[in-house]
Amino acid sequence: MINQRIPAIFIGHGSPLNAIEENEFNRTWHHIGQTIPKPKAILSISSHWQTKKTAITGDHHPQTIHDFWGFPQELFAVEYRAPGSLDLVERIKEIIPDVDVDLKWGLDHGTWSVLTPMYPAANIPVVQLSLGQTLDFPAHYALGKALRPLRDEGILILGSGNIVHNLREAVFRDAAFDWAVEYDEMVKQWLLKRDDQMIITLNGHGKSAMLSVNSGEHYMPLLYVLGASEPDEPLEFYCEKVTQGSISMRCLKIG
Repeated sequence: MINQRIPAIFIGHGSPLNAIEENEFNRTWHHIGQTIPKPKAILSISSHWQTKKTAITGDHHPQTIHDFWGFPQELFAVEYRAPGSLDLVERIKEIIPDVDVDLKWGLDHGTWSVLTPMYPAANIPVVQLSLGQTLDFPAHYALGKALRPLRDEGILILGSGNIVHNLREAVFRDAAFDWAVEYDEMVKQWLLKRDDQMIITLNGHGKSAMLSVNSGEHYMPLLYVLGASEPDEPLEFYCEKVTQGSISMRCLKIG
């Protein structure tokens, strides 16, 4: 029985290649996995699974979904064979009674590209939670709050997205636009102050926020991690870098 609260973690995942490349992001994610208590199971909120209403994966053996194109065959060959968890599914149904259980979806690259370096043995059960398209930012945050007790039950709540994510503006070199750095730093300062409402409410944040958050799905997993944490918990940043002009790789551990 795990009686130690498991941290809540947000990973800026960037390119799927980070799953297999030897780089600062891959190494950092591995370090995080080695330095936190081993969870009983993982609940992953990935930016790459959106459904009309909130859903969870219910398969005993979730498939590895290669939801991208134009990458080396080596990446398509990756299979992350972590088991599912019916116990966690039932527990989430207690917390979110109207959640849909999806037996077809598996682990998309927002989940497995991060977990491959974090937990390469793939021996920790994983369940994915979708981003309900009918929910606004405060509702996503509220769901994270409802899921907070799972951390005291040995469950790692993992948000996977990017604080700044605008592929329309991306450049394929190691660069950072001023507006992307500006918004990434704004969010960092709000996090340090635990001013969650500033992070949830984009109105009035200006051009940098509108360009950085863009379509929103890569930002939403951060709201779950914030909701699942207490304002007085310790906070640690990793990979504080904007790359490809408009992709923030910032990671965050709370607790």
